[in-house]
Amino acid sequence: MAEMKLVVVGAGGRMGQALVRAIQAMDGVTLAGAIDREGAAALGKDAGELAGVGPLGVTIGDDPLPVFAKAEGVIDFTSPAASVAFAEIAAQARIAHVIGTTGCSEADDEAIRTAARHAPIVKSGNMSLGVNLLAVLVKQAARALDEDFDIEVLEMHHRMKVDAPSGTALLLGQAAASGREINLKQRSVRSRDGHTGARTPGDIGFATLRGGSVVGDHTVMLAGPQERIELRHVAEDRGIFARGAVKAALWARGRKPGLYSMADVLGLDG
Repeated sequence: MAEMKLVVVGAGGRMGQALVRAIQAMDGVTLAGAIDREGAAALGKDAGELAGVGPLGVTIGDDPLPVFAKAEGVIDFTSPAASVAFAEIAAQARIAHVIGTTGCSEADDEAIRTAARHAPIVKSGNMSLGVNLLAVLVKQAARALDEDFDIEVLEMHHRMKVDAPSGTALLLGQAAASGREINLKQRSVRSRDGHTGARTPGDIGFATLRGGSVVGDHTVMLAGPQERIELRHVAEDRGIFARGAVKAALWARGRKPGLYSMADVLGLDG
């Protein structure tokens, strides 16, 4: 089978450059286009040179329409509004869309679900194998342990991350909620300050830390009487997310329209 032609959106950013490097290093894919926002400093530059892999003959532009038209897939770690717009264009082009963007609202997710009626979309709060395996383990642990074990999700990222809790923390929280068969939105605690009173049994707590250059550090604690279980994942390089996203694109190639997750891609069954 010929190499899959992929477009990277947000190609001038750190994740965009990591995606270009991953595409260049992996078999079965080739970089067919690179897009960044209007006015971005990366516009007009060679995507390969910017990413440090040498010239690839792919110039970063700001018009996705002609680029999507000649591609088979797009990989997107941008912003919620941009991802919704790209989902609509990818759906019109009937190409696979891999979304690693976090911080999406319910309205954003609904728009993405609508686009998935016309093209395959893989969307996940984290694209790494390790995190998605961790989510399965969290779900199993939450199912096995009753409410005597309180669940807390602790996450830390670099100082530039704009959304909190992280998409990965929410993915892990949802895994725990699924294991307990509860509604995460109704039972999550996002902040504690002042005289909060005793912890409500069965709630799932989130704690967010920001600082330095931390790529991603997530711990799910199940704290019970006289014992505590901690399930942890540490990301040391953005390349793990980029490689996972490229694998997701290859998996989605030729799939029927629908909204998929990395658990689908990796064949993980919680």
